[in-house]
Amino acid sequence: MLTFDDEVVTTIPAVDAPSVDAASARIRVEDKRIINCKADVNQLVPFKYKWAWEKYLAACANHWMPQEVNMTADIALWKSDKLSDDERRLIKRNLGFFTTADSLAANNIVLGSYRHITNPECRQFLLRQAFEEAIHTHAYQYIVESLGLDEGEIFNMYHEVPSIRNKDEFLLPYIDVLTNPEFKTGTPETDQALLRSLIVFACIMEGLFFYVGFVQILALGRQNKMTGAAEQYQYILRDESMHLNFGVDLINQIKMENPHLWTAAFREEIRGLMQKGVELEYAYAEDTMPRGILGLNATMFKEYLRFIANRRCQQIGVDILYQGATNPFPWMSEMIDLKKEKNFFETRVTEYQTGGSLSWD
Repeated sequence: MLTFDDEVVTTIPAVDAPSVDAASARIRVEDKRIINCKADVNQLVPFKYKWAWEKYLAACANHWMPQEVNMTADIALWKSDKLSDDERRLIKRNLGFFTTADSLAANNIVLGSYRHITNPECRQFLLRQAFEEAIHTHAYQYIVESLGLDEGEIFNMYHEVPSIRNKDEFLLPYIDVLTNPEFKTGTPETDQALLRSLIVFACIMEGLFFYVGFVQILALGRQNKMTGAAEQYQYILRDESMHLNFGVDLINQIKMENPHLWTAAFREEIRGLMQKGVELEYAYAEDTMPRGILGLNATMFKEYLRFIANRRCQQIGVDILYQGATNPFPWMSEMIDLKKEKNFFETRVTEYQTGGSLSWD
């Protein structure tokens, strides 16, 4: 241990004094760009994209932690005979997908997107988003631990269950391209690769692949089943909706600043990826819900996914895929519009225990 009597020598490199015209080199709003910006990315202000800063502040205001949700009722229900085998399958498949999905999302942000987005206010939101992905992974682990599920079974479903593995294998190439340390933007081809990955990440992964699972668990909660898990999913859905909205704004801003990237061929490619996403998510719906339960069936999800895919296409300026698709779950909008203060202070426990310390007896 060093004491004040120990001799510590620190060499500080010399720094040139600023030149008299250094002020003329200060960052201007017009110097900022979402990608390929040559300005100093460490200078947060002056803001150019105030929408990004406002979304960052809104995300911070919505902070929550999994342990603030009481899992006692869920544990009692899981121990009982009041859940059908189909309901148990649905819950475990949900957790099997989500336990690793948000880890993939965090890796994509921290190791990929963040490096290539050259605007500091957007980066600020991405840092908050990465933290929220960690909270979501924590929440799923907390549910698994609380219910006493086989962790090896749940956490390996993304390897072992085809409907989950197929979704992840679809996503991985678009994550890998950004996390490759040798990948750099600056050419039309690499800029399109970045834009393509951002669209897959925001509009398909977060904006489509999460929605079957959200509907299923929230439908359980609406029937007063697995209410603790449903409450956490509700907070996660609200977070993911903000991530999606940020991603859409980011994508559209890149398009505005780089219109040469948004070719007819590229738009058609995106439509094809969106269609593939619908097919993969519908296969997951069929696997998690082989028979109708909770007043739901897989066919309803086919319509819902088509409706959601059309919304995502419209949000980024791509022609819709499915004419006339409608929303069979209008109640989901209520879940997205959750007000944290109302729900939290009605349900949170002052003296709570984590799932691992709750007694099964």
